[in-house]
Amino acid sequence: MLFSPFYCKKAEDVQTSGSPSPQERGAGGEVSRARRWLLSALLLLLWQSAAAQTPALTLDEVIAQAVNHSATGQQAVTTRETSYWAWRGYQANYRPQLGLAGTVPNFNRVITPVVQPDGTTSFESVRINNSDLGLTLSQNLGLTGGQVYIGSVVQRFDDFNGGQRRYNNQPFTIGITQPLGQFNGLLWARRIEPLRYQESQRQFVEERETIAQRVTELYFDVLLQQVNADVARQNAQATAELLRIGQERFKLGRLSQSDLLQLELNVLDARQAQAQAQLDAQNAGVDLQAYTGLPGTEAPALAVPAPAPQPAVLPAQALEQARQNRSATLAFRRRLLEAERTVAQAHGTTGFQAALTANLGYVNQAENLGNTYLNLQNQQQVRLAFSLPLVDWGRRQSIIKTAELNRDQTQHNVAQEERSFEQIVLAQAGQVAALRTKLALAGRADSLAQLRYDIARATYLLGRISLTDLTLASVAKDGAKRGYVFALRACWVAFYRLRALTLYDFEKQTPIVASR
Repeated sequence: MLFSPFYCKKAEDVQTSGSPSPQERGAGGEVSRARRWLLSALLLLLWQSAAAQTPALTLDEVIAQAVNHSATGQQAVTTRETSYWAWRGYQANYRPQLGLAGTVPNFNRVITPVVQPDGTTSFESVRINNSDLGLTLSQNLGLTGGQVYIGSVVQRFDDFNGGQRRYNNQPFTIGITQPLGQFNGLLWARRIEPLRYQESQRQFVEERETIAQRVTELYFDVLLQQVNADVARQNAQATAELLRIGQERFKLGRLSQSDLLQLELNVLDARQAQAQAQLDAQNAGVDLQAYTGLPGTEAPALAVPAPAPQPAVLPAQALEQARQNRSATLAFRRRLLEAERTVAQAHGTTGFQAALTANLGYVNQAENLGNTYLNLQNQQQVRLAFSLPLVDWGRRQSIIKTAELNRDQTQHNVAQEERSFEQIVLAQAGQVAALRTKLALAGRADSLAQLRYDIARATYLLGRISLTDLTLASVAKDGAKRGYVFALRACWVAFYRLRALTLYDFEKQTPIVASR
């Protein structure tokens, strides 16, 4: 374990191994030592009881909380679900659509102008109902952008003033609507939308890995402040003990007043550092709770995690996995296709345009609905509508040229972003070995600095080194502890950053995929 509550006890162990003060000689000293040992044991029991009641949270637990319950995690889920239903909507465009449409009733009681045979106009009072009902089965043609349909329509006309009723029935009709020379949005959607959906699924995994990376940063921010608070507490206890010993030595004439004043200043500085470290730990805990949604109002106790998994990662392998798994690869292709679609749309909406509409079927009219199915008559309709701009003063050319320039710029941007993406992946993969070495060195430095401080403290109590030397050893000890936490933080952040950049678990040698 990196930090231990037994550190505050080492001062007494060292002191009892050194030269006892005159007040501690004899039975009185034995009683005083026994009381201090009893107090230390009682504090240790209280600390263990509190630790048992409130176990420290681990990094995996905090990440799971953020991914599953935080606002950022829920936003990632919502974005994925939105993309899923957009994908379902795209797929529905290529499936048969069955619809029922009509106007029932369509009653009118008005005075309307009626043109007479002699050309004059007479205003007549009418009471009519003109209703219709139709059933249509249609299918979009993605390859051509047209639509075929089968339908049935029946109309009913009622003249209440004249007491007449007529039916017009079209029991069966089949037709096609086909644009000619126009932009085919269905064809481009078939090329772009599958990429967009796959991209959204990969983005969901990336967002979860990014959340893990951000939580790791906040986790170690809190952990570092808690370490600082723990170190400040230990330093405050140690300086208070050194001041007590210094006061006894000053009374015996074995310590100068300058060193005594320095010890008092050290106590004040240690208490101020302890108070500030506690405030910093609380503020960092608030940031962690706000991001992850951890319950409670006080900063959670965090456990020091073991070193991050450090599998061997070849930069070339990381780049290959990033190309296969990352959403950026799909986004590059999608953006290029969208730029090409814009050019095609500019061509398809500014030049010659035509639409062919054709249908055939059966139709009949009668005074009752049943008779409309007798002696059905053939019905055919063909219609070709077109438009061709003759003089547009360069409008078509400007629209097309603008689309082509935007496409060329998109190609340049994508090429640059691809190079940057590859460089980031290679650089991140190349840092794994260096961070592993840095962590090992920081751990060794922490052990050596702690050992040096213990020796320096014991030597100072024996009067063989100055207070300045002890202070330097204490500063080095605290710096080494912080350095180890920083190195540990860098390794864990790099671990999740590499996972997010490649969507590949190098520890298990498997891609990271989204699960429903």
